[in-house]
Parts: sequence; C-alpha cells; structure tokens
Amino acid sequence: MASGQMGHRRLALWFPTWRTDRLKRAWKAAGVPLPAEPLLIAKPAGNRQLVAAVSAEAAALGIRVGEPLAAARARVPALHVADLDEAADAAALERLGQWALRRYTPLVALDPPDGLMLEAHGASHLWGGEARMLADIDKRLKAAGISLRAGLAPTATAARALARHGGEPFTIVPPAGLPQAIAGLPVAALGIDAEEAAALTRLGLATLGDLEAVPRAAAGRRLGLETLRRLDAAFARLSEPMEWLEPPKRLFATFDFPEPIISAEAIADAIRRLVDALVQSLAASGLGARRLDLRFRRLDGSMAALRAGTAAPSRDARHLSRLLMLLVEGVDPGFGIEAARLSAVLVAPLAPEQTGDASRAAHAFEAAVDRLSTRLGEEALWQAAPTRSAIPERSFAREAPAGSGGDFAWPARLPRPLQLFDPPEPVDAIAMLPDRPPVLFLWRGRRHRVRGADGPERIEGEWWRGDAGEGGLVRDYFIVEDGTGARFWLFREGDGEDPATGDMRWYLHGLFGA
Repeated sequence: MASGQMGHRRLALWFPTWRTDRLKRAWKAAGVPLPAEPLLIAKPAGNRQLVAAVSAEAAALGIRVGEPLAAARARVPALHVADLDEAADAAALERLGQWALRRYTPLVALDPPDGLMLEAHGASHLWGGEARMLADIDKRLKAAGISLRAGLAPTATAARALARHGGEPFTIVPPAGLPQAIAGLPVAALGIDAEEAAALTRLGLATLGDLEAVPRAAAGRRLGLETLRRLDAAFARLSEPMEWLEPPKRLFATFDFPEPIISAEAIADAIRRLVDALVQSLAASGLGARRLDLRFRRLDGSMAALRAGTAAPSRDARHLSRLLMLLVEGVDPGFGIEAARLSAVLVAPLAPEQTGDASRAAHAFEAAVDRLSTRLGEEALWQAAPTRSAIPERSFAREAPAGSGGDFAWPARLPRPLQLFDPPEPVDAIAMLPDRPPVLFLWRGRRHRVRGADGPERIEGEWWRGDAGEGGLVRDYFIVEDGTGARFWLFREGDGEDPATGDMRWYLHGLFGA
C-alpha cells in the first residue's frame, strides 16, 4: 500500500439530483411556485440539446442524463425544462463544501459537478464513529431538501464508486474488506469514458473484479494506462492526490520544519509549539477555542488531519495540547511531515477570570468532559436539561455536558425520580379507587407492599400538541415506599370516572432509590 493511502477513510458524498435540488431551493427562496411536472435541466450540444440533470421524478420515468432532450420529450411530453447554470451549481457546491469543512472534518474536496469527498479519519470520533457522522450528514441534508448517496472506504476512488454505483444508499467498508466490497461493481464505477467501459464489457471484463483478475503483464495492453491507474487507485496501490478546500481565514498558527519529522516525540513537540502560538492569538482577541483543526503536510504533498473539540471555550495550552496528543497516534507521517497548521475553526468569547478553588474545579470538570468526548465521541456524553413539558418523558432534552441547562427549571416542590423509565412499565396493583394509592403492587415478578405514600399529583395531556388521543390523557402519580425503604413513582392512567381518560391500569415510571 502506498504511504499516501495509509490510514485514510475517504467519505464520498454524491447528490444524484444536485442541480435540480439547487434550482428548487432557489425558486423556493424567491417565492416562485415549483412546477407540477417532472423537472429536468438541459444544456446545448452543437445544434441540439442534451439532458444535463434530472429530478427524482424525471429519473423515475426513465429519463437519463446525456440523452437528447427531444427523445426525452417524445417519451414524456409533460416535462418542465430549465437551462443549465454551471456557475451557480459550482458556487452552491463550494458553499456546501465549506459547510462540511466547518462542521465535520478539516479535509474536504469538491467532486464536481455533484459530489464532495471528505476525510473521515481524525474527525469521525467527535460524532461517536463513522456511522453516526454519516447519519448526521444525511439528516441535515435531507432537512435542506438534498438527496444523498454515500460510500466510505480506504480510497477515494473506491468510496466514489460505492456512492455512485453501489447497491445501497450508504456503504461503509472496513479497511480489510476493500477488495470484496468493490469487486462486484461495474467497470463504469472507475469513472472511465463510457465507450471504453462498454468496450471492456464486450470483452467480458464487466466488473472491477474481472479487471483485477487480468494478469499484470497483460493489464497495460488490455486495459489502457488510465483504466489501470484508476484500478490501482481503487485498490489502494496508488496514491490519490486531492485538492482540499482551504478554510476561511481564522486564527491559526503554522510551522515549517527545517527537516521532515517522523517520530512521535517530534510531532508532540510541534503540537506544543503550535498550541502556545495559537493561545497567544486567542488571548489577544479575548477568545477561547471550541474546535481545533490540525493539518499535517507530508513530503509527498498529501495531507493528514485531525479535529478536537472542547465542551467550553478554552485557551489553556496544557489542556488543548493534551487533547491533540490523544489523537495524534492515529496520524501516519508517511515519509515525513514537512509542515503543520493548527486552526481555531470555532471560537467563543472568553474573558479573563479570577483563579481559585471554584475555577479550578470547573476547569477540571470541563477537561474531563473533553478527554472523554475525544475518546468516546461528543454524542456519547450528555446531560438532561429541563424542558417546558408536564409529561415526564418529554420534560427533559439532551444537551452537552457543560451546557447552560436552558432558561427553565423543574418546580422544586414536585420531586422527580433520578431514574425514569421510557416507556413506563406496567405493574399489577391493588388500590382503593378512585384517588387512593396502591397498597400492594407486583413489578418484574416481585411483590412490593406499600408502607407509605404521597399523592396524587395529576398530570393531564398537552392538547395543544395535536397528538391523537393526548387531549384526554389523565395520569395520577403517587410516590410510594415499600417495606425495604425503596421509593417508587407510580401512576394510574385515568381519572376513575370518565373511561375516555384512561384504562385505569397502573404503571411504574421511575425510581427514587432506597
């Protein structure tokens, strides 16, 4: 494997209907009604027009990119045809690339006209892994009206092939599974000329596995140099240079090494120098770092990058250095690193503060959160923040461990259990209706005789949410204690008079502990 390929986790994002999606978003922003007919975009080609892009609706009708517009209209007369605007499409793709650069990874490359290439290695840990990172990308693009297919593999050519020709919308390939994952893809997945792909297929070389099986001595004659080069790139035998997007100018520190460095000690020393320089710039600006990107340029021109995040703004050089040190073991120096750049891609105001025990305790907590987030992923750590809902299972939301907790607090006069079950667990109970606590209940096969109780606290459904059936919901909650001192939060569904308010069954919703 070529040194430039080592450690890569390339994520190819393909937007099959990018151009039509972009046009629909522009029309919507301008208040222009969207056409009822399937949408396609045409471009001039000599004295005729060709289909340059199709919407999902047009593709479902069998219209394909590259076919003559006249042929498409002959089959489907009711079409809405727009003109191709390559400059607007390219500008929109670059904006999307800069968004991905800010949010997901320090290394993003454009894959025009309708794709992006991301380096997931060194950044996916902040999302709790590659699958969660991809799920977040899909969720946000879907909310913006952008369709997505994706492939994640050790090489860019393989990732792109999987995104555009794989059988699944999203494919994640482990490093050891690369040959098996791409062997069945068609030869066109290499991105070669359509006529050449057709010629190879006629020769019986229909898949990448077929091409890979050609003896190496004959491969150059039978496949052609460009096809052979792309095949080697797909199977990680050839380094793939990428033209990475440059981030907007932010606070940063750079270091060009007199001699290429390769040892862990030299890399660690470089990190400390970069952090010290960046912290000085942050202090001069009254800012603290929330997200750091560290880029290394290798001797062969390839890049390695990693990203670290903090729970709260920080310019503590020792703490920031330790966060980056936790990640740097995943950096492959190749034949040597010749330059490094550390950028604060996300910052927040941070005023000077009085030192003392309270300050040290707060910083210790934030530092522990940052170290755990770096190792486990940001989404693995969270705290419960109160929300404005009376329904217990909706009365909190997840937020970052060092978050503010919002502007709402639970009423102190209404005690809530430390452990809440969602959904509530049904129990068999004996009680005097309609407003008495149970005297005995059976939960998970064990009997609990009630020694004391407090309640009821009535909670009614939030009718304004519009959820079917919730308007009439009634729950009567009781805090009960059994003979061992354990305390439980039970409720009966229904008010005991109107059957529409509930079926009078009992549920255990939480535990207060002994």
